[in-house]
Amino acid sequence: MAQVSWENVLVLQTSFLGDTVLTLPLITEIRRRFPVKRLSVICLPMARELLQDYSAIDEIIVDDKKGMDRGVAGLRRKASMLRAKAFTIALCPHKSLRSALMLSLARIPRRVGFRQSRGWFLFHDRVDRDPARHDVERNLSVLEAFGVKVEDCARELELPVDPGTQSEVDGKLRALGIDDQRPIVGINAGSVWPTKRWWPKGFADLIELLKARIDCQILLFGGKEDRAVVHEVAARCDSSVVNLVGQISLRELPAAIDRCHVFVTNDSGPMHIAVARKVATVALFCATTPELGFYPYTSNAIVLERRLDCRPCASHGGRRCPLGTEACIREIEPESVFKAVEKLLQPGQLRDQAAAKTRRPEYVAA
Repeated sequence: MAQVSWENVLVLQTSFLGDTVLTLPLITEIRRRFPVKRLSVICLPMARELLQDYSAIDEIIVDDKKGMDRGVAGLRRKASMLRAKAFTIALCPHKSLRSALMLSLARIPRRVGFRQSRGWFLFHDRVDRDPARHDVERNLSVLEAFGVKVEDCARELELPVDPGTQSEVDGKLRALGIDDQRPIVGINAGSVWPTKRWWPKGFADLIELLKARIDCQILLFGGKEDRAVVHEVAARCDSSVVNLVGQISLRELPAAIDRCHVFVTNDSGPMHIAVARKVATVALFCATTPELGFYPYTSNAIVLERRLDCRPCASHGGRRCPLGTEACIREIEPESVFKAVEKLLQPGQLRDQAAAKTRRPEYVAA
């Protein structure tokens, strides 16, 4: 194999929003270790909005694979565009055949991906994707093709926020009546997959407990696709809440989460954004399990779950409970979630040093 040229680097990650966030340590490590002159990322349209303020990236290329870039024609068109940019190396922490095909059709001379990828045979260098590792570490492991060990990487999950964006968001929150002198608890009731969502009644009951026992303010988070579930949570509450659906953009989401003292969330992209902004996180795992490698990558978090033999029912959860019981959703008690929030709100709480080093949260069988 010819010598590696880091002159013009492409990182491909066209999976979900959370997967994009978990790829950021890889991008940082590439910049830190190698003589990169230009680094580009190809991602989904929604991820582009989130990555705009990440200075390690020189160019963001959008792959609208469910829109204008869908199908064989879209794939060929996108590959042709990439070929014209003359990338010298591509790293692909995404396992899909489409991703590998795109890089191959773009004729990038050095392509690195996972041996477990559906398009493994299209990569020049293949590394093992260890299912026992967190996805941050799995993504970093593509650098093993160049003799870099994951253990020697910084592995810090960070997502910068533009100061101007933070100022605009702070102004919006003040206009909505949020007082930064009182604790703020963020609630993210949405997720792409229905079986990964704790039920609206659980969130509403939690909010009532928080308002009754703690002098705090509640921010409800969600994208336009979460509007219905967030509205149901708000409608079930007797206490006042601030609903941010439609109030902030995706680019503003990290800045809004940043103002929360604790962020309560389903297993979702916003969970990883909260971790990347160093916000204490209470993560609710329903159909999915932390063992899949997508738990909050921090010791400043508490994971609550019901330990049932039927979990996980799928790698992403499913559209509906296969057993029809929704036990993993309905059996997480609001009181247990409240205690987790209360614990994380305590100032100066010491974290277990071993957990901090391995970036593992505390686990509670709710």
